[in-house]
Amino acid sequence: MVDASNLYLAMTDDDRIRELESKLAFQERTLAELNQVVYEQQRRIARLEDACRELAGELKVLTEKVGAEDSPGEEKPPHY
Repeated sequence: MVDASNLYLAMTDDDRIRELESKLAFQERTLAELNQVVYEQQRRIARLEDACRELAGELKVLTEKVGAEDSPGEEKPPHY
C-alpha cells in the first residue's frame, strides 16, 4: 500500500505544481463563498438591529402613553 507522503514524493514537479494550483483555486473559491455569506449575514444583522431599535422606541412611546392614561390620581380602588 502506498501512503500519501510516498505518492507525493513520486509526483513530478509539474504534477505537484498542478496539485498545489488546484488546491489554491479551491481555497480561493471557498474563501469568496464564505466572504459572501459573512457579508449577507452582516446586512441581515444590521436590519435586525434597526428593527429592534424601532420596536424599542415604539414600546417606550406606548408605555409612556399607558402610564399617562393610568395615572395614580385617577385610578379607582379595586373594591369599587
